[in-house]
Amino acid sequence: MASIDSLHTLLVEEIRDLYDAERRLVKAIPKMAKVAASEDLSSALESHLEETQQQVSRLEDVFGMLDVPAKAKTCAGMKGIIEEGDEHMKEDYEADSLRDAAIIGSAQRVEHYEIAAYGTAVAHARQLGLDRVARTLEQTLQEEKAADAKLTDLAESSINVEAGEQDDESIDRTSSPSPAMSARGRNRSR
Repeated sequence: MASIDSLHTLLVEEIRDLYDAERRLVKAIPKMAKVAASEDLSSALESHLEETQQQVSRLEDVFGMLDVPAKAKTCAGMKGIIEEGDEHMKEDYEADSLRDAAIIGSAQRVEHYEIAAYGTAVAHARQLGLDRVARTLEQTLQEEKAADAKLTDLAESSINVEAGEQDDESIDRTSSPSPAMSARGRNRSR
């Protein structure tokens, strides 16, 4: 375990953590893209995989700017998020849209983690006057925000809509509502 004696040391440790996270994602994203039923979701994930590979390379550049070896430090947070996502993908879903909704949820957990981590690293680099490092990390931060927005758009425009239709169908298949539910429904319509 490293001894954190300065903001610069903390920044290096953050970059090592991000380096591990991004390398883990290079392995995890193809699995999500492969099981996604939606072509749009699969395409978005594959596109972000290409960005993630560039982000790994960008972090290697940052190590060079900081004059430290490119060395990963296990990112326990990302490791856990990926493991949870793997569990979700293995669930038995009644419809592909439900699995796709779960994939989006898992992918957005990843993005939100990265947004927080890159935002912190950018702030620390700026505080240290490391403008080139900050600009490089900011580029990745913006890509993560864009990926999150794309996932939100996919969820809201189609995937969650289709997944919600599963609820409508299961409600239609169940018996008629109880008398109390019928009365509440009539009261709302007044």
